[in-house]
Amino acid sequence: MSIRVFLADDHPLFRAGLRLSFRDTDDLEIIGEAENSFSAVESISQLFPDIVLMDVDMPGLSGLAAIRMLRKTMPDLKVLVLSSYNDTEYIQESMRTGAVGYVLKSINIDELKQIIRSVHNNLPVISAYLVNLAMEEAPRTEERSMPDLTRREEDVLKHLAQGMGNKEIAETLYISVETVKSHVRNIYKKLELKNRIEASQAAMRYGLLIES
Repeated sequence: MSIRVFLADDHPLFRAGLRLSFRDTDDLEIIGEAENSFSAVESISQLFPDIVLMDVDMPGLSGLAAIRMLRKTMPDLKVLVLSSYNDTEYIQESMRTGAVGYVLKSINIDELKQIIRSVHNNLPVISAYLVNLAMEEAPRTEERSMPDLTRREEDVLKHLAQGMGNKEIAETLYISVETVKSHVRNIYKKLELKNRIEASQAAMRYGLLIES
């Protein structure tokens, strides 16, 4: 049986691209689409998909408001927020609505497919593009001090959290790949991190990803 996926996004080209990408995948099937949250709530309530990919920023009712509505009538529904915003407020609000994950749209299609499979089967997911919504939410009034990272280490951590690979970070910062690897090792040691998901959480926790 294929995993039944519903896609809610207001960009027709984005939906068409995902539809084409899923067409040759035997175990994944897009069973419905919506360009706004009102249509999404109505269709999802009728189709009962296994996984919903929901954009947070749609005209009219927001994607997050739609998730709240759906969770009231379908508490077991698994919703992955699919967004271009790597922003603490969006991520924390998604956590409060009950979304099971927050995926950045910069993700490649094969990794998105694997995340969908893992979420559907209740398996742990390791991806630089998936923010773990189970992280502890810090009170909005709390100020967190930055650990003893150098300015360059802060830059590398920020780019790690944005989903960049070592080579891409090296090209962006005009340093060697080996230097990037050295900075990553130092960051992991100083912050006691194990992987890029934890690095993303740390970057958000210390305000490196908050857009001005």
